[in-house]
Amino acid sequence: MKLAIAGAGGRMGRTLIDAVLADRELSLAVALDVPGSPALGKELGGGVKVGSDLRALATAEVLIDFTRPEGTLEHLEACVTHAKPIVIGTTGFSEIQKKSILEASRRIPVVMSPNFAVGVNVLFRLAQTAAGALGKDYDVEIVEAHHRHKVDAPSGTALKLGEIVAKALRRDLERVATHGRKGDTGERPAAQIGFHAIRGGDIVGEHTVIFAGTGERVELAARSQSRMTYAAGALRAAKWLKDRPAGLYDMFHVLGLS
Repeated sequence: MKLAIAGAGGRMGRTLIDAVLADRELSLAVALDVPGSPALGKELGGGVKVGSDLRALATAEVLIDFTRPEGTLEHLEACVTHAKPIVIGTTGFSEIQKKSILEASRRIPVVMSPNFAVGVNVLFRLAQTAAGALGKDYDVEIVEAHHRHKVDAPSGTALKLGEIVAKALRRDLERVATHGRKGDTGERPAAQIGFHAIRGGDIVGEHTVIFAGTGERVELAARSQSRMTYAAGALRAAKWLKDRPAGLYDMFHVLGLS
């Protein structure tokens, strides 16, 4: 199976390329980066060099994109043009941008997830189960930690956890979410869901959901020690996505958790 990797010069792009080259079922067909990137022209093995011409997607079967929202949308448009499936691991999309992805998924198959680590997706399901069982008597706080270079906060994974918990508790996340606290905040509202973002060093990714009740605290956590966990999940999604009909899928579909 021939894959294209976007953001080939970035940290996640390099990890994805290493994972593809180590997988006997896959081959690297295209490696993309933005014009002006110092990675352009670099040879990656098998005669593949990093380029910026999106027409090269015609030679691949699936594109994996962990870049930035604006770049992802440009790549998505090219995938629609060439009728190629896409795996999207980019986060930080606006609501308008999410609608563009939904529209494209009516024409090509798309797997989109804020986190492709298998363990994190199990965490999503565990958080859903815990919220439903523990109910309104437990306060919910979500803490995430990432490396100093991450530009969006809270992480897409933390927001997804919030959405899952809010839905299980039948709450409107936009109304009950609070992001950090400072000063005289008053007593905590019972239905509130708190988000807290830590940025520092080379932390790959950590997410913890805290359910704090009276006399008891339940904590669910997933900690990624390597970006390879994300790459392994993305490759699994790419293999699953090939030959699927047009539609918007997530890792629950890939893992059979839907």
